[in-house]
Amino acid sequence: MATNLTDEQLVEQAVNENSEAFGEIVKRWERKIFALCFGMLGREDEARDAAQETFIAAYRNLKNFRGEAKVSSWLHRIAVNQCLTTKRRTKTRSESFLDDETNAEEKVFVAPARLSPARTTEQNERLKVIRQAVGSLPPDLRQVIVMKEFEDMTFQEIAHTLELPLSTVKSRVYTALKQLRMKLERTPLEVI
Repeated sequence: MATNLTDEQLVEQAVNENSEAFGEIVKRWERKIFALCFGMLGREDEARDAAQETFIAAYRNLKNFRGEAKVSSWLHRIAVNQCLTTKRRTKTRSESFLDDETNAEEKVFVAPARLSPARTTEQNERLKVIRQAVGSLPPDLRQVIVMKEFEDMTFQEIAHTLELPLSTVKSRVYTALKQLRMKLERTPLEVI
């Protein structure tokens, strides 16, 4: 059964033309990849397209996966590249790309999940303020903060995924957190 296999074993089976194996990879990672794309792009439609393109690119390049990295890191790297391509293509401005989304209060940085009705309004307000603060970060800082804080990736995983030195990743995360803290301190957060 495919659900008992590791990601790497599934890739090996998918290379050998087992379509169910790649389907299991998609099932395991689609929410996290969508969340990463949404965190970087800020628009649900663009995030869904980027996530879909990520899996299409991964499928096309299965034979190039050498197992030097974890499948999750490989997929994250493809997703980051896809998001950067999307941003270049649409020439989305980094200062306001999250602000112009209609019904932004309904969006979150993670793939949609069921919330208790009592917490929905409170969480939407928090997320709106946080989303605006994250959206105002420069792209290089936004990318690492989304991966670290919203995707729970380690510094080492981020460094490997983005092909950056570990010290650069740590510095960017520290700088992003410092900028976020300053932005959030200036914003009245009555619900937090």
